[in-house]
Amino acid sequence: MAPSLILASGSKYRAELLGKLSLPFTTHSPDIDETPLKNESAQTLVKRLAETKARACEDVSSNALIIGSDQVCVIDGLILGKPHTDEKAIKQLLAASGKKVTFYTGLCLYNTSSQRAHLDVEAFHVHFRFLSQEEIETYVKLEQPLDCAGSFKSEGLGISLFERLEGRDPNTLIGLPLIRLLEMLKDEGVSPLLGRG
Repeated sequence: MAPSLILASGSKYRAELLGKLSLPFTTHSPDIDETPLKNESAQTLVKRLAETKARACEDVSSNALIIGSDQVCVIDGLILGKPHTDEKAIKQLLAASGKKVTFYTGLCLYNTSSQRAHLDVEAFHVHFRFLSQEEIETYVKLEQPLDCAGSFKSEGLGISLFERLEGRDPNTLIGLPLIRLLEMLKDEGVSPLLGRG
């Protein structure tokens, strides 16, 4: 029997992205501690959390492919997460103004049957325009990007903040690197174009 596909995330953004592949899936939101370890790099952090999220859903099915993903934003060497408040969002965007900001997205595809884990980290770079305080405050008020690392929604009005984008897959910026995920799924015999192994 073909394995079921599970997205280990409560993120509506990741669910919308995965839906693009036209593969049936369910979601399961794992409850894990996302606190960075001492001296942990951004890449190591997102890779560890992506795998931890996937493995945390292992008990849901003994025959499943579980997708875990985690993302952080890095400005001037500092790791930033979701702002959660208007004040923090404004502060993050002021720090990003005129700078190149890197987003690291960890991805794990875990096979509960074979206990094999595919792991990777995708980087995506955002070059911000020089932004005025008024532009930033207006943007935060209009789009309320409080649940987004980096305090913007690139699929929405956030695009107005950028000078240019640089990376392999624009879906990575939203939180799920679909091109890399498709490569992992193919290794497990799953393709939205060819069906399941």
